[in-house]
Amino acid sequence: MTDHSKNTDLAEYKVVRSTPASRTGTIIGLILLVILVSLPSWGDRATIRLFVEIFYILALAQMWNLLAGYGGLVSVGQQAFVGLGGYMLFIITIHYGVGAIWAIPLSGLICAFISLPIAFLVFRLRGHYFAIGTWVVSEVFLLGFAQIPSLGGGSGKSLPITIVKSISDSRDGRDATIYWTALFVAVATIAIIYILLRSRHGLALTAIRDSEEASNSLGVNNFKAKLLVYIFAAFGTAAIGALIFLTKLRISPSAAFDINWTTTVIFIVVIGGIGTIEGPILGTIIYFLLREPLSDFGTWYLILLGATAVIVMLKAPHGIWGIITERFDLRFFPVQRRLKLKTDK
Repeated sequence: MTDHSKNTDLAEYKVVRSTPASRTGTIIGLILLVILVSLPSWGDRATIRLFVEIFYILALAQMWNLLAGYGGLVSVGQQAFVGLGGYMLFIITIHYGVGAIWAIPLSGLICAFISLPIAFLVFRLRGHYFAIGTWVVSEVFLLGFAQIPSLGGGSGKSLPITIVKSISDSRDGRDATIYWTALFVAVATIAIIYILLRSRHGLALTAIRDSEEASNSLGVNNFKAKLLVYIFAAFGTAAIGALIFLTKLRISPSAAFDINWTTTVIFIVVIGGIGTIEGPILGTIIYFLLREPLSDFGTWYLILLGATAVIVMLKAPHGIWGIITERFDLRFFPVQRRLKLKTDK
């Protein structure tokens, strides 16, 4: 085959990034976003609080999915950054007078710097040792913050009423402000991760996840790529942690560094579909659909969640969204590049 014929054949193809589902999903997503933005004007207080929780759990799940599903860093200690973010918010609002809403991204930024020495420590470990190491780090923070009297020690501390009122003078105003902040955090988390995964850094992460040896042979700096995603996940998780404890108005070491923050998002990502953006969204919906009617059953509720996770892992290793993708080729957030004939629609 001549060079001219090769060029002619290549000219018949095009690289596509979007799919019909993604274009339809964009329209549906914008309509849904308008409805969600307007919710404080027609929803009751309980509904607003439920959606705030949905938003920050979804954002946490997306961060863990980025770390484990794309970076290959399976951490069971992300509650360390949830707690750090919460405590940073209390410190900089109470002791330094920073506004509560502005303290959310600032808390994330501070914790991103703190995560750098932690990364160099835990990155010496591999596989399940890495996972255990991250949990140990979170326990160290739990014990450490329990010894700080100015932050309430082991019993915890509440936000002063002056800081609470600085958000808004009225309860409805505070609820609406925190709701819109949580909605922004959830949407921004998904958008930033989507943009990241469509970039060359996202391609590097995917290559590392599939095979570290192969990615290294192609010139990818595995350590640098993993370090950057770890620091970014720390920033995002800490900012979300700050938001969480701003909504609760009180923090304690046992609540801040509770391993349930991580086990919940692992459950969500596993049943939804790890390594996809859609998976944590679907997993969050399933989690709250199971939790709301079954939470009153105590231990049986936890047993049901565990049984659900085991069944999904056995029957659908790639999660429920993985089954949907295989059967219907449905991708609302396509990150791969596809080669298609120009004649195809």
